[in-house]
Amino acid sequence: MHSEFAWIEAIAPDFMGVITKRYQILQFISWMAPVGRRALAEQMKLSERVLRTETEFLRKQGLIESSKSGMVLTSQGIDVFQGLEQFMNRLLGFKEDEKRLAEKLGIDHCLIVSGDADQSSRVMDEMGKELNSTLQMILPSGRLTIAVMGGTTMARVAQQMSYKLSAGRELTFVPARGGVGEAVAIQANSVAASMAEATDSQYRVLYIPENVSAETYQPLLREPSVQAVLQLIDNAQVVIHSIGDALVMAKRRSMSPEAITKLREQHAVSETFGTFFDASGNVIYKIPRIGLQIPDLDHIPYVFAVAGGRSKAKAIAAYMKNAPSRTWLITDVGASNAILTGETR
Repeated sequence: MHSEFAWIEAIAPDFMGVITKRYQILQFISWMAPVGRRALAEQMKLSERVLRTETEFLRKQGLIESSKSGMVLTSQGIDVFQGLEQFMNRLLGFKEDEKRLAEKLGIDHCLIVSGDADQSSRVMDEMGKELNSTLQMILPSGRLTIAVMGGTTMARVAQQMSYKLSAGRELTFVPARGGVGEAVAIQANSVAASMAEATDSQYRVLYIPENVSAETYQPLLREPSVQAVLQLIDNAQVVIHSIGDALVMAKRRSMSPEAITKLREQHAVSETFGTFFDASGNVIYKIPRIGLQIPDLDHIPYVFAVAGGRSKAKAIAAYMKNAPSRTWLITDVGASNAILTGETR
């Protein structure tokens, strides 16, 4: 396929650029609709003059339409956009980059979606859709427990889960770890509940607060309801988690000034499962929380990490030095390009 693209480019050098630009305009309109030309130009980093020319062409082709509220895709535009998706992934080299990224990170599977989550939060929706379709494809039938982490990415991903995932499966979603000092909507309990609702499945919650002493939470561990959920977590067949920037996560969790100073001094760049890493993957700090730890992933058959945006490239690369090799990473072009070009060093 790549040789065919090379032949096309030889006879029509502008073909690749034109089709890529127009496809990406359709993609951004799909994400942002209804959207005005100025807002779209700013989001795509294009001049309004260039965008006006391209959107006028797409309008004449019957692919988009405009109103006072902004531009949207027509039904024909939706068909064209969806029909081009696989072709454009090949044209943009996603499959090749997925293999290169997996090799560089030392894991078996990488899936890359178009865009950069730093520039548009809709890219997180695309990562969620990719996760949902991959789970549908590879998870076995029968009874499965899925342990999920919290966070803004996970909360957004949960919105893209589908009832089709539970076809032939009896799913129970549980939080992978005890509570963190975050807004309720992005806590692991809430993410588990959202995924269960979207897939018409069951869920269980774990009420273990963070930032309390061992003396405080030890009695909670003896509660039968807590023990039952911890047993489910320990026996989970699937884990879904994200990867965060170390300092961002430290502040979100209201960690002490002393702990944050230590993270800065030791150049922490990544956090997941309450563990903080430097760029070389060395463990700098651990939050003593209840639930899954990174070593526990070794006995879990299906592990999915979802993280995107160029700003998370260092965090992703650092954590992957500790991730199980069978991890599936679902990310975006922004993060993958930064990792592949060595920006994380």
